[in-house]
Amino acid sequence: MLNETLGLGPWQWLVAALGALMVGISKTGITGLSVLFVAMFAAVFPSTKQATGIVLPLLIFGDFVAVYSYRRHMQWKHLGKLFPWTAAGVVAGFLAMRIISDHTARTLIGAIIVGLAALSYWLRWRKSAAEESPALAHWGVGAGVGVLAGFTTLVANAGGPLMAIYFISMRLPKMEFVGTAAVFFCLLNLFKVPFMVDLGLITPASFELNLILAPLVFAGALTGRWLLPRINQRLFEEIVLALSAAAGFLLLLK
Repeated sequence: MLNETLGLGPWQWLVAALGALMVGISKTGITGLSVLFVAMFAAVFPSTKQATGIVLPLLIFGDFVAVYSYRRHMQWKHLGKLFPWTAAGVVAGFLAMRIISDHTARTLIGAIIVGLAALSYWLRWRKSAAEESPALAHWGVGAGVGVLAGFTTLVANAGGPLMAIYFISMRLPKMEFVGTAAVFFCLLNLFKVPFMVDLGLITPASFELNLILAPLVFAGALTGRWLLPRINQRLFEEIVLALSAAAGFLLLLK
């Protein structure tokens, strides 16, 4: 019944399983995976819009693990500054998704992924200068980043890199960064659920798939904790970014 409803073949099941593992791993520190699994889902599922609805509950499962692990480090003042603007971006993304075709959504998501990969490379190149620059505390920075991230996360579940830029600019200590991001993304992803349901992108059949994949998300979280101290994260993230950019280009070409 699930296969018939979602139109999944063996290839889609394999990607869904790998994506669920990546969700868990990305929530325990290897954040570069987030863009890659979004690109994978969008590239191989029959409907790009459908893929965004499948990814969201998996992200929420991973968010629960991250919040449980890091909630005590949350800085609520940043949530209050960001969330209203991000919510406005989510509403804008919702309105856009109501009117665009699946082909347009595929192109838009591909452009977002390629753009985020390019932005990540640019930030790496500018890292030393960024470390020497003052924190960007102006409210306009939070408003602009929040709206853009809200739009991006509704359309492509890929607002993480943009929010990371903001949190880094605030000069948050490492654990406060992780804790604030964990709670923020959990609340943001839960906020998106009614919009995705209204768009018909989260359905009983898609959520059945999410429940099947949930153990892999939790396994990925444990795997990420084991992998993090044992790998060269910079090299790993370079590979992930390159693969993500390639997947984004494939979406643009379809």
